[in-house]
Amino acid sequence: MSSRFVVGIDLGTTNSALAYVDTGAGKDAKVTPFPIPQVVAQGSVEDRPLLPSFLYLPGDGEQPAGAMKLPWDAKRDYCVGEFARVFGSQVPTRLVASAKSWLCHPGVDRKAPILPHRAPDGGSRKVSPVDATTRYLKHIAEAWNAHHAKELAANRLEAQDIVLTVPASFDAAARELTVEAARAAGFEHLTLLEEPQAAFYAWLDRAGDDWRKQVSVGELVLVADVGGGTTDFTLIEVGEEEGNLALTRLAVGDHLLLGGDNMDLTLAHHAAQALSAKGTKLDANQMVQLTYACRNAKEELFARPKLQSAPVTVLGKGRSIVGGTIKHELTRADVEKVLVDGFFPDCPRDAVPGLGRSSGLQELGLPYVADAGITRHLASFLSRQAEALANRSAAKTAKRKSPEIPGAILFNGGVFKGDVLRNRLLGVLAAWAKSAKTDATRELPGADLDLAVARGAAYYGLVKRGKGVRIRGGTARAYYIGVETNMPAVPGFAPPVKAICVAPFGMEEGTEADIPSYEVGVRVGTEAEFRFLGSTVRRDDGAGVVVEEWEGQIDELAPVKTTLEAKGAAAGGQVVPVHLHSKVTAVGQLELWLQSRDGKHRWKLEFNAREGK
Repeated sequence: MSSRFVVGIDLGTTNSALAYVDTGAGKDAKVTPFPIPQVVAQGSVEDRPLLPSFLYLPGDGEQPAGAMKLPWDAKRDYCVGEFARVFGSQVPTRLVASAKSWLCHPGVDRKAPILPHRAPDGGSRKVSPVDATTRYLKHIAEAWNAHHAKELAANRLEAQDIVLTVPASFDAAARELTVEAARAAGFEHLTLLEEPQAAFYAWLDRAGDDWRKQVSVGELVLVADVGGGTTDFTLIEVGEEEGNLALTRLAVGDHLLLGGDNMDLTLAHHAAQALSAKGTKLDANQMVQLTYACRNAKEELFARPKLQSAPVTVLGKGRSIVGGTIKHELTRADVEKVLVDGFFPDCPRDAVPGLGRSSGLQELGLPYVADAGITRHLASFLSRQAEALANRSAAKTAKRKSPEIPGAILFNGGVFKGDVLRNRLLGVLAAWAKSAKTDATRELPGADLDLAVARGAAYYGLVKRGKGVRIRGGTARAYYIGVETNMPAVPGFAPPVKAICVAPFGMEEGTEADIPSYEVGVRVGTEAEFRFLGSTVRRDDGAGVVVEEWEGQIDELAPVKTTLEAKGAAAGGQVVPVHLHSKVTAVGQLELWLQSRDGKHRWKLEFNAREGK
């Protein structure tokens, strides 16, 4: 039985949001944002359209009783949301930020208490990225239930059909961890949806039937999603079926830890240089405070186009600082110059991102990209996808003017609240179109940069019930398992690894693929490493296809290290003949099974979150 509400949740790096449709409203049912109550100051709770994705963990006795109480929990000893973001910026060793970025970091144990990242070991409260994510979702559920389920348990959020969004570039392990956090928050009726697709669904909902007049058959629509922590590129093709327009998600970009966080840090360094020139030097803790202050100033400047400057304030260290604070004025001109030139530089359409320097020793932390030039990453993405699209059948590409230049662009993410940033990207795309002798990319109007992902997720909940326009897509990449070639040992030479396709590109939710024709041996009863691979450009590989020369087209993903239980007559360390079986669940998770030759035993390869390098 379907729930009364379909709910979309945008679990963002910087902000989270919720939107819903009350199907009980009949013809008046529409996508509606849900203001989320949260602590905004000590002892004060207010509804806000966004829930900042920050968690503050106070020390013992740090906060007065009731400072973080909520209407549904008077004894809450941590804080999520606006107060956590503002107050925690002054005490960064107790503030959990960017949990979503850590959730997809394969180099750490994402179930271990490692956040706040800068908190000293011993005595400090810490949580895992999965636990932090669970707390954000629990807060959202508690806020919903306090409003919608006071008298009717069937209206509890846990009982609704929920669409939870993830970056398109999230790999299978990150998706599985997201689902794990959602399950821990009590969500059972769950579906995952890629954020750029959700943004496009929100545009479809807003445009109504007019969307068919704004795009044409053969066009590629680029969804450029630059949020607080990530940059996501997605290409959606406008096709035709039986005389009607149809939409297909063709490609997604690599996972790029590049977004508003990088921009805030850049502005902070710019401000620190200005302060240093006046004789004021900041320590590491003050730099963190300055970064948060620059974020607030940037958002204020973007929200108020007529404002020419915004103040930033940092707590001082010595008595010589008047009033105990350090103040600086961040001007609009400086912000625009720093962000436009640094993150959206002019570049040719064949540009490639720089690799940066490779130092022998690096500080442990998030794997940020080396090149901050978003336009260079976009050029590389479009060029790579153009090569893949050129290999498609002539019937599918005949109406496309240029596979390298999208016909339209839909902006998403808080970064694009700055008109100057959207205009710069449009200008770069126009220059590329001119060099390709094709029409310039136009902007699709009507984007809701704060709430689009949540609104689109709720709309997709209706699509799943047979209402609205569906974007076909399936898995965002083809998945492969690496199989070591059987050959005699050769000193100094590792056996080649073949890539066996276990899930074709675009494999739909709820479908399975059996690969009985290719049998491999799996070692049981002892720990083994399974090499997991993926490709966003090999669209024609079916399940069971063996690729021997795959470098450049297939990428290594996080390996799976596990010990498969020895079953039946198999002893520990023995190699058992198996064949592969894959499944994309209704939630959107990829499962890979190993089935014994006799069919009596099967093992599931878990996408282990504990790969720590």
